[in-house]
Amino acid sequence: MKLAILSRNASLYSTRRLVEAARARGHSVRVLDPLRCYMRIAPGGFSMRYKGKPVSGYDAVIPRIGTSVTRYATAVLRQFELMGSWCPNPSDAILRSRDKLRAHQLLAAQGIGLPATVFGDNPDDTVDLLSLLGPPPHVIKLSEGTQGAGVMLTEKNSASRAAVEALRGLYANFLVQEFVAEAEGADLRCFVVGDRVVAAMRRQAAEGEFRSNLHRGGSSAPAQASEEEQAVAVRSAQALGLGVAGVDLIRSARGPLVLEVNSTPGLEGIEGACGVDVAGAILDFVASQVIPLESNRCVRPVRRRPGARGAALTPL
Repeated sequence: MKLAILSRNASLYSTRRLVEAARARGHSVRVLDPLRCYMRIAPGGFSMRYKGKPVSGYDAVIPRIGTSVTRYATAVLRQFELMGSWCPNPSDAILRSRDKLRAHQLLAAQGIGLPATVFGDNPDDTVDLLSLLGPPPHVIKLSEGTQGAGVMLTEKNSASRAAVEALRGLYANFLVQEFVAEAEGADLRCFVVGDRVVAAMRRQAAEGEFRSNLHRGGSSAPAQASEEEQAVAVRSAQALGLGVAGVDLIRSARGPLVLEVNSTPGLEGIEGACGVDVAGAILDFVASQVIPLESNRCVRPVRRRPGARGAALTPL
């Protein structure tokens, strides 16, 4: 299999592990900086160049796209898709996951448990908007934040109103959620690959902090996700169209609630905590979905139509 990994930095742990896993399995792999890819788009076809040389013939592309380059990097990924490369996380799925409001709407439409969430635009509606959540504490999140950045906890209605007004003054997109106290500052990161959870870790917020992100000083330990939690994690990834995802859950009195679905989950924390070869699981999944040809163009796998008999097949 001829594989490309879209990453700004080949020395990052996650990128490095994917390269190692690919080479260990005999695949040809190259790391491409998406910002150095440039494209030609015309009715006659799609083409791409990288640092002055043509880019073509990749069976699959694994995106490792940071939030700061989402718009351009997903356009590059879309070009690869149009050129015939298979992607475990398609460009549109990444865009869905990066917009927290959109992601929450799509998950809720599938009946997946979430903390109650409100969103509004007009300052005149702030008081009534917050009343839809009930009394504080409230969690206020930027719609496109990551690693705990842009997440605030307010303990009084006056503080919630002030935070909302400040964010509106900055023309920021945000949403407000209920605070689930029984989670006690802990969440469960389920790493989904394909249709299964390959590893799970419990993250605990540092003392005096409510965010459990490891980048915010949180600690991690291997965890056993229940069957219900695993099912919720897989359904959440599939609802957004992601083949690889880090699904963050909290354990509440009403069952598992999804906080976020990350389309570019880091590997270092979960591999270190769980001792699981997550990179290898990703590569095995990708390899199972593409059939390299001598021309280095890929054929999508096929499946039987529901209810069909015999050899009737339809492309995925």
